Amino acid sequence: MSEEIKDPAAAGSEGAGGAAEQAQPAAEAVPEQDARAAEADKARAAELEKAKAEAADYKDKWMRSAAEFDNFRKRNEQTRRNAYLDGKADVLLKVFPVGDNLERALLTCDEQTKKGIELVLRSFKKLLEEEGIEEIDPKDEEFDPAFCEAIMSEPAAEGVEPGYVKEVFLKGYKRGDKVLRFAQVKVTT
Repeated sequence: MSEEIKDPAAAGSEGAGGAAEQAQPAAEAVPEQDARAAEADKARAAELEKAKAEAADYKDKWMRSAAEFDNFRKRNEQTRRNAYLDGKADVLLKVFPVGDNLERALLTCDEQTKKGIELVLRSFKKLLEEEGIEEIDPKDEEFDPAFCEAIMSEPAAEGVEPGYVKEVFLKGYKRGDKVLRFAQVKVTT
C-alpha cells in the first residue's frame, strides 16, 4: 500500500503538469473551434445569400406573372368590348338603309306625310347619336379616302378646285375613328 500512496506534493505537481498538458490542447482547441465556427458562419451566410437571391427570383417571377395576367385580363376585356361593339355595328349596318330610305321619302311625299317621316327620322338619328355613331356627309369638302368612296367623277368647273366632293349619293357613318360605312360620293377632277 505504501507504494500506492504518493507524495501529495509530487502528486500535485504531476496533477498540475497534467492539467497544464490538458490546458494546452484545450487552448489549441479554442482557435480550432473558432475557425470551425467562422466556417459555419460563412456557410450559413452563403446559404442566406443564396436563399435571398432565390426569394428575389421567385418574387420577380411572381410579379411578372401578376403583370402578365393583368395584361391578359385587360386584353380579354378589350376583345370582349370590341366584339360587343362589332355586333352592334353589324346590326346598325342593316339599319342604315332604313335611314337612307326615310331621307329619300322626304323628298317625294306630301306635307302631312313629311311631318311623320321627319319624326321617325329624328328618332333614327337620336338612336345613332346615343350609340356614338356620327354621319359622314362630306359635301363640298376635300375628298378623303379614309371616309369616302368615289363612285363617280366630273371635271371641275372654273373656279372650283379638283379633288372636292361635289355630291353625296350615300351618307357614311363612323364610330370614333372606325368607319362603319363609307360615304359614296362624286368627286371633281
